[in-house]
Amino acid sequence: MSKITFLGAGSTIFAKNVLGDCMRVAALQNFEFALFDIDHERLKDSEQMLNNIKRNLGSTVNIVSYTNRKEALRNAKYVINAIQVGGYEPSTIIDFEIPKKYGLRQTIADTVGIGGIFRNLRTIPVMMDFAKDMEEVCPDAWFLNYTNPMAALTGTMLRYTNIKTVGLCHSVQGCAKGLLRSLDMPTDNIQWKIAGINHVAWLLEITRDGEDLYPEIKRRAIEKQKEKHHDMVRFELMLKFGYYVTESSEHNAEYHPYFIKSRYPELIERFNIPLDEYPRRCINQIEGWKKMRADLVNDENLTHERTSEYGSYIIEAMETDQPIKIGGNVLNTGGLISNLPENACVEIPCIVDASGVTPTYVGDLPEQLAALNRTNINTQLLTIQAAMTGKKEHIYQAAMLDPHTSAELSIDDIISLCDDLIEAHGDMLPAFE
Repeated sequence: MSKITFLGAGSTIFAKNVLGDCMRVAALQNFEFALFDIDHERLKDSEQMLNNIKRNLGSTVNIVSYTNRKEALRNAKYVINAIQVGGYEPSTIIDFEIPKKYGLRQTIADTVGIGGIFRNLRTIPVMMDFAKDMEEVCPDAWFLNYTNPMAALTGTMLRYTNIKTVGLCHSVQGCAKGLLRSLDMPTDNIQWKIAGINHVAWLLEITRDGEDLYPEIKRRAIEKQKEKHHDMVRFELMLKFGYYVTESSEHNAEYHPYFIKSRYPELIERFNIPLDEYPRRCINQIEGWKKMRADLVNDENLTHERTSEYGSYIIEAMETDQPIKIGGNVLNTGGLISNLPENACVEIPCIVDASGVTPTYVGDLPEQLAALNRTNINTQLLTIQAAMTGKKEHIYQAAMLDPHTSAELSIDDIISLCDDLIEAHGDMLPAFE
């Protein structure tokens, strides 16, 4: 029996989406779905929920929970990764509250920025442990990574392990239609192309029947910016740099040095920037789960409709050899985006079939877009270097090169902040020299 292993299966709603999707694929009906999570209570919740869906869909998959990670991985053909190391408490609280003492404010803190750096540093060792287990018990498996920080984690797996890996983010497939809907433009019969890095990939083309839609998009965006709305940062970037970016405004507000600035506090109001958004979201999700748990886990009539998440479509394409196109995070080997570093992890169109994931060649990004990407890549590469060498100096360098952190703090304060964060994380981080 072939096997799909889900690491972080206690993420019950996400497990519902990805594995529920897989249950709706005819080619996967004889698979084992192996569930693993370090939170055994949440693991049991997910197992019960998935069995309810299985029964109501008439699926013939076999759902098995494991408390031993290596056994969950043994002989897996596909491994889905959806972990969060450290959780909301203490890790997210640390990532936000200590930088605040230095006057450094954040919105999400899970990609770059000082919060993204430390999320990487506590997650990369866990990912290396996954890879070590996989190289022993399922060396040919595909690793589908959904965990953030996407670019650095996926790049680490691709550069430092032998595991076949692709990073997946749902900001790509909804980007073009989401932009058009926000501007009251029709979404039918459009063609689009996206490339860049995760969360800062660019809508390079958007057309309908060969007509470039960008002139009308920008005309409407100028009008929309005259009033407060939820996507003001992305619209500002598009109007100044020429192209729309995939991930939300609350994310992009902290990827660039222009929006969260202590010297210009009025920008927060002007661009409707939700400071401390991620901690609020975590609290709401924790409270919401308490209310939702009984209905979701114990609903014997629970069913599922296939979502737009890439996971099930990738596995189906590999199993059936029916090709699909995805936006995947892969290593920039050979200069797939030719004006970005080859050791960077890029998000580009990829073809998936029985042979695996085949990235497509993009060529040069418009230079201003490549320049914005490189500012984030600098921090990603140095964070990986810090994690793999154990040298504290590379943590400092990653932070000193981060666009938002370096725009707000002095070198001395950046180093002091990193030291405070290292101390606060304690045993959640390996020892750095």
